[in-house]
Amino acid sequence: MAWTKYQLFLAGLMLVTGSINTLSAKWADIFVAEGCGGSKEHSFQHPFLQAVGMFLGEFSCLAAFYLLRCRAEGRSDSSVNPQQPFNPLLFLPPALCDMTGTSIMYVALNMTSASSFQMLRGAVIIFTGLFSVAFLGRRLALSQWLGILATIAGLVVVGLADLLSKHGDQHRLSEVITGDLLIIMAQIIVAIQMVLEEKFVYKHNVHPLQAVGTEGLFGFVILSLLLVPMYYIPAGSFSGNPRGTLEDALDAFCQVGRQPLIALALLGNISSIAFFNFAGISVTKELSATTRMVLDSLRTVVIWALSLVLGWEAFHPLQILGFLILLMGTALYNGLHRPLLSRLSWSRPPAEEGERERLLGGTRTPINDTS
Repeated sequence: MAWTKYQLFLAGLMLVTGSINTLSAKWADIFVAEGCGGSKEHSFQHPFLQAVGMFLGEFSCLAAFYLLRCRAEGRSDSSVNPQQPFNPLLFLPPALCDMTGTSIMYVALNMTSASSFQMLRGAVIIFTGLFSVAFLGRRLALSQWLGILATIAGLVVVGLADLLSKHGDQHRLSEVITGDLLIIMAQIIVAIQMVLEEKFVYKHNVHPLQAVGTEGLFGFVILSLLLVPMYYIPAGSFSGNPRGTLEDALDAFCQVGRQPLIALALLGNISSIAFFNFAGISVTKELSATTRMVLDSLRTVVIWALSLVLGWEAFHPLQILGFLILLMGTALYNGLHRPLLSRLSWSRPPAEEGERERLLGGTRTPINDTS
């Protein structure tokens, strides 16, 4: 069945905005500008402020939800008008996990390449599978266990590629190793977030845009308030600002004032996360969850290719092998092999409707599939 123009638009929007989200964050990290009080030029390393911007983008999804709700008034659209009341505070624990995991990943992005950042995030499959068995009582199929093993192998290959790659002035080898480990550690927190969402949130018929927006609201408010104590907390070698503190938002604003392109990069990050969430949810609804997974894998290829073209990282052939193994692990875990096996055995392929995920409930991706 051929895709409609609208479906092609959604797929393109998801691919483009998803790529912009990671690339714009990395672009901001590359800029060098003077800070406040005439401090010497230094890199724009403000991961917690960038995380605040990301939550602002997620928060804007609430506006999209209420626009859809206004359009749906007078029509029986249960996906926009939930039948069950729910307490918004249910989103607080997942939002805290999202806030912590996202902040750690933005710290890691300062230390490693954009492509490794994107590939290593595939580690979430490992921890999600293990936690779903331990805390949700779920039984994983053999293909899912094989997918987890393949993901572990892929992570080892990608990490080895980082070890063997040439490292310029921007990233030392020790920073790259630390960044890679931080990304994998952040996936443990993201997996906890997914388990919390499934255990306490999905039983309520909450529209995904409302869920993303509510978590974004909590994350934006809490992390914005935390910027105040972070301004005074010493961070030693982990600090990227002249004062040596955990975060210096004033220094960030001074750098933005002296280099306006940083503001463009931050705006790209904020706006892309909102459109990416909307496009991802719409692709799952209009096409299939498998299509969403394939587009997310293509996003990794786009980020990797553009990083090479822009000279942000050096090419290493092991990354290709690592990416292919990670792709195989993701496909096995999400059951992408089943339609292929059905076609090879000349049996009837599963109906497309069966392939589509319900937006809430069942085996699914996290509410926020972007940190």
